[in-house]
Amino acid sequence: MKALWLADVLRASELHVVEQPGRKERGRGDFTAIKGVVCHHTAGSSKGNAPSLGIVTNGREGLPGPLSQLVLGRDGTYFVVAAGKSNHAGPGKWHGVIAGNSQMIGIEAENTGLLNDQPWPAMQMEAYIRGVAAILKQIKADAVMVCGHKEYAQPQGRKPDPTFDMVAFRAAVEEVMAGKAIPTIPEPVDPTYSMLKKGDMGPSVKKLQQLLGILADGNFGPKTEAKVKSFQKSKDLVADGLVGQKTWAALGITNSR
Repeated sequence: MKALWLADVLRASELHVVEQPGRKERGRGDFTAIKGVVCHHTAGSSKGNAPSLGIVTNGREGLPGPLSQLVLGRDGTYFVVAAGKSNHAGPGKWHGVIAGNSQMIGIEAENTGLLNDQPWPAMQMEAYIRGVAAILKQIKADAVMVCGHKEYAQPQGRKPDPTFDMVAFRAAVEEVMAGKAIPTIPEPVDPTYSMLKKGDMGPSVKKLQQLLGILADGNFGPKTEAKVKSFQKSKDLVADGLVGQKTWAALGITNSR
């Protein structure tokens, strides 16, 4: 099974589509089924509309392409890369799907994933929502069958993408599938002071890093997790790397919401 219909379905939703040469034959074999969509961000360059297109099409060292079926440029253009399955999901699980590469469409949206690329362009977010809604309607799936790579990937915390709130994103997709206007565009995730964990991004992570005295890039990665665990041990707290109210209080922050 190939997703030969991708370009037509996206165009029918009045989205701008560019079909890449060789798209119909490109893939890591055929899908066994198509049950949903996994949303990604490229973590590529901050310059250009779709600078990661070549890597997504051809792959990178240690991971052959294609790396998704679609690339979504910053201007809302969908580049159709492949009709077959791709190396986009890896180990994970979402509502019974454990073979993401073989059963989920992957969309790599151009974004660095860093604070220098937030908020997402409105035209890109609108195209993301409308494109996912069109795909889910085509495969007769509900809005619950779109997930972020950060939600699908296992073990939990293995992937941080995409940066926006997937709960709000699914709600927006559901509205569009019901024929309604797109609601407020989901903003990038800003984890609250009540809980932070590896994989989170945003101003609260940056605040945490500043309090820990480490590089404040707003990305809760392995180095931040290690520093959190070290701090927790020094304060006789459970050294689990999860920043809850007790850890915030030990850091001098008590205005959790």
